[in-house]
Order: sequence, then C-alpha cells, then structure tokens
Amino acid sequence: MANPKNLICLMYDKGAEEAAHFYAKVFPDSSVGAVHRAPTDYPMGRAGDVLTVEFTVLGIPCIGVNGGTYFKHSEAFSFQIATDSQEETDRYWNAIVENGGQESQCGWCKDRYGISWQITPRTLTEAMARGGAEAQRAFTAMMSMKKIDVAKIDAARKG
Repeated sequence: MANPKNLICLMYDKGAEEAAHFYAKVFPDSSVGAVHRAPTDYPMGRAGDVLTVEFTVLGIPCIGVNGGTYFKHSEAFSFQIATDSQEETDRYWNAIVENGGQESQCGWCKDRYGISWQITPRTLTEAMARGGAEAQRAFTAMMSMKKIDVAKIDAARKG
C-alpha cells in the first residue's frame, strides 16, 4: 500500500493479520499488504510477532495493530457496506455472522474480531433519503429486522 495521507487504524488483540485476510477473502477490492513484525522482544510479545498489517477493505486503506486487550472495539465505529440485492446482503452478512460473528439489529453485525459492520441495502438508504411516509414505512420495517430483508423494505416503501 502506498503511504496514504489518511487511513483507518484498527486495534486488535493479536488477530490483525487473520482479520485482514478474512476481509480480503469476503469483500471485493480488498487486499492484504505489508505485514510488519517486531524487531525485538517487547513487553507484550516477542521478536517476530506481527505488530501491524496494512490492508484494504472495499478500497478503503486500513492498518491493523496488534495492541493487546487494552482498547476494545465498539459500535461507535463500523464499516457500512451498501448492497444492491438480497443475494449480496446475504453473502456479506452470512460471511461475517457464520464465521464467529454475531447478529445485532437493523442490519448491524459484528465479526469475530469485534469490528461492527452495517450491511445496508441501497433500497433502505434510498427510502430514508426520500423522507416522508416512505421513509417512515421503511424505517418501521427495518426496526423489526436483524439482517435486512430487501423484499420487505421494498414492500414497505410502496405502502
């Protein structure tokens, strides 16, 4: 990865490299770049341990830091993935949840590394952008879902 001016830095306990490879496998336009190892022993590890991993998720440059358990992930940060169909929504949702992740509400899920994801069909964001009764119906339908059901959002949009 060329040195971008801005990138997302995510701290993991010790799973940064594993997480980067998982994201590269699941999402298009994603890859793993340089893996940097400790040149010597340090308080939390040994020489040769992975310290940082450069990776890209859907074209977004990131760096993963194996920083131990001191800092925890929260829903205050998430990747929002816009999907164009139920098939695409299912593919991403299932990849995250069925590989040690967990479901949440309204299109949110968390991967096994603790990172939150919003798997959001464009039909939902389009309805919300339109406002009014259409947005209200789509929003109400979404509130009863975990993984977003595109057909139910489309039906709600129509009234």
